[in-house]
This record gives sequence, C-alpha cells and structure tokens, in this order.
Amino acid sequence: MTKLWHKGQDLNSEVEKFTVSNDYILDRNLLKYDATASIAHAEMLHKIGVISSGELAKLKAALKEITVAAEKGKFGIRQEDEDCHTAIENYLVSKAGEAGKKIHTARSRNDQAAAALRLYMLDKLGEIAAAATGLKKEISAAAKLNKNIPLPGYTHMRKAMPSSVAMWCAGFEAALEDDLKLIAAVKGILNQNPLGSGAGYGLPIKADRELTAKLLGFERVQETTYVQNSRGKFELLVLQALQQLMLDINKLATDLMLFSTSEFGFVTLPQNFLTGSSIMPQKNNYDVFELARGKYGVVSGCVTAVATMAANLPSGYNRDFQLTKEPLMKGVEATLATASIMAAAMRNLRFNEQRCNAAMTHELYATQKAYELVKKGVPFRDAYRKVGNKLSGQKK
Repeated sequence: MTKLWHKGQDLNSEVEKFTVSNDYILDRNLLKYDATASIAHAEMLHKIGVISSGELAKLKAALKEITVAAEKGKFGIRQEDEDCHTAIENYLVSKAGEAGKKIHTARSRNDQAAAALRLYMLDKLGEIAAAATGLKKEISAAAKLNKNIPLPGYTHMRKAMPSSVAMWCAGFEAALEDDLKLIAAVKGILNQNPLGSGAGYGLPIKADRELTAKLLGFERVQETTYVQNSRGKFELLVLQALQQLMLDINKLATDLMLFSTSEFGFVTLPQNFLTGSSIMPQKNNYDVFELARGKYGVVSGCVTAVATMAANLPSGYNRDFQLTKEPLMKGVEATLATASIMAAAMRNLRFNEQRCNAAMTHELYATQKAYELVKKGVPFRDAYRKVGNKLSGQKK
C-alpha cells in the first residue's frame, strides 16, 4: 500500500488517524463515481498520447471491476489508504502494472476528489428529485380521492376559515414544485467539469477538458481556479436546496401529526405504519411523522456545519473541505429517506370524512357572513363588527 503523496517518510500514527478520520469509510459512497471519472480520465490520457490502447483497455477493465465490487460492498478502503482515490490507484497498479502508475498523469487528488463528489451530488440530487416527485404525486392523489371532504383552515393554530383536503393538498403540491425547481437550478450550477484543473492552478501538460466533460455528461468545463473555490460552496448549495424541501416536509408532517391525534381525528394510518409503547398497551404512535418532522433539524444542522467550514478560507484547496463530506452525505441520505417514507405514508393515509365534517363549526363562516352583508351594501368594517359582536354575544 502506497499513499499518493508518499515520499519515503512514514507519517506519525496519531497524525494519520486524525487527518484521515472517517474519510475512508465515507468514501465508500464515492467509489463508483471516482471509477467513472477515472475511466473518462484514462480515455483522455489515451487521446493525448500518454497511454496506449492496450493500457487503456487494462485500466478500463480494472476500473469496471472496482465499480462492480463497490456496488456489492466488496471493495474495501482501509484507514492507511486514506481515501477511495488511493485505494483505487493502488488497485490499478496491482492489476494494470505500469498503466496504473500513469493514471494520475494530468490530474491532482484535488480535481479527482472534486469530480467524484460532483458526480455524487448530481446523482443524489436526481434521486431526491425523483423521491420529491413521488411525494408530490401521492399528495395529488390524496387530493383527488378526498376532493369533497371539508377541512377547517387554521391561523394562529385556531380555526379561521373553511378549507378542504384538496385545498390543503394543493398548497404542498405547489411548495414541492418550487423545491423541484430549486433542485434543478442547483444541478445546473453543479454541472461543470472540474477535471483537468489539477491542484487548482492548471497543469504543465495539455489535458483535453472538453473531452472528459463530454464523457462524464457535464454541460461545460469549470474555470480552473473556481474548481477549488467552489468546494464547500457547492456542497452548501445542495444542502440548502434540500433544506427547503425538508422545510415543506416538516410542515406536512407537523400538520399530519396534529390531524392524527384523538382530539382532531382527521387522518389515520394503517396499523403496520404505527409503533407502540413498551409500557402503555393502548398506544399507537405516528413516529413516521415525528421523525420526518425532526429530520428537518438534521438537515439544517448539516447546512450550518458546511456553511461554517466553508467560510474564512483563502482561495485554493484547504484540508477543511474534507470535513464537509460527512454533513453533505448525512443531509443527502436524511432527505432521500424522509421524502420516500412520506410518499409511502401519504399513499396509505386515510381522511375521516365524519370527523372532518364535524369540525366545520359555525365560527369558520364568520368572514363569509360579513361578506354577505358587504354584498348588500354594508361597509366591510361595519359588517365585520356586526358579525363579530353577534358571535361574541354582544349587542350593537
């Protein structure tokens, strides 16, 4: 095993443990993306004459082996490897010999890591957009299924005006549509090829960045010095977009948590969606909604972590960026899991029409009564006071 930067001097074991931290564990999520980027990089090296056709074939075969093994969870990364980049290169040397030693030509671990992370973020944003779209469809289906069921509208957590299940659902459909637009916008910003920027200041060899951009599906080449300056920034953009989605899910879950209480009784989930108490036999807990509500706090914490780490750093690469990987991945997985489970919950949610109708008490129609007077020529403020006084039992 050889570290990419090793020059013959062993590293202090405590320093190694501290600097590597859990990076070698987190990087299991990046193996297939690094292998994909490395295949494109090898194609580019072949085009510019650094490696032969035979060497390219060996490298591609070994990188595909890594991808298959990674998908099965069988490609290991050890602490002494530091990260997936070192583990991959060492494997390539063992499998492809001299060709493996050439793979790092025209790249730095800086642009290599940026490329793997970029592909990871784009891929995960696509998965999250699909999950959010699925949730939106389930909310739309609930609106159609329950379109004739009324629902009180609340302000200040007090009954305010008549609403309906369809109207309540429509608000969340519109919110998720905006969230999807935001995710798409962030994907558009991320869709830049970082490969070929080296350590952040270009390369002393002519690399074909347009080719690797095309091979990896990037829309354009990223400006050289911006590659490292976008580290932390792009992770933050991703998490901020996810935070907006999670904010809407938080509100959805909060409403459903209230609606599911015995005091409201507007909605129910099937028994196999509910948990219980270890001491109280009667309990049926809607933990799905509570945890979905709480996951917003998890993602918000990830936003704060990355925003703090990315600030007050000079241009160029700084090792602090390594620490943004964990909150990024934590936020991504929390959002993906939450959007998916909330879609399943909405699909199985049932509205109690009898309880919803019973909740449509007379005070909800106060504004409507005031406007009936307005239509008869009564000034709104007078109509407002007349209806208000009547409801409070006062005489004009």
